[in-house]
Amino acid sequence: MRTISTPNAPSAIGPYSQAQISGGHLFTSGQIPLVPETMEMVTGSIEPQAEQVMKNLAAVLAAANTGWDRVVKTTVFLTDMADFAAFNAVYEKALGGAKPARSTVQVAALPRGAKVEIELIAEV
Repeated sequence: MRTISTPNAPSAIGPYSQAQISGGHLFTSGQIPLVPETMEMVTGSIEPQAEQVMKNLAAVLAAANTGWDRVVKTTVFLTDMADFAAFNAVYEKALGGAKPARSTVQVAALPRGAKVEIELIAEV
């Protein structure tokens, strides 16, 4: 097992790592819309929050020498399913044609008041 850490994604805000590689797969921790340089939350609607989360995940993927085309599964947590369509537009654009398996669930709350959190599994 190998720990992945990059300054281009937010550092962990608890006792966990950004990601782990095990058995040829990358397992990321959930990413929320924190700006890595400041550790401040992106505020506003779902779109800018989702864009930041996707940037954070892209940075973790790059640190593990993999990319969206190797993502096998994502799990998306939304605080409001009314944001589903707007989130989907951002998600699809960021994936650039990749279509990993995905689950999307509504949750009561996320850390720091985020509207979205995403974790993923990718081949490395």
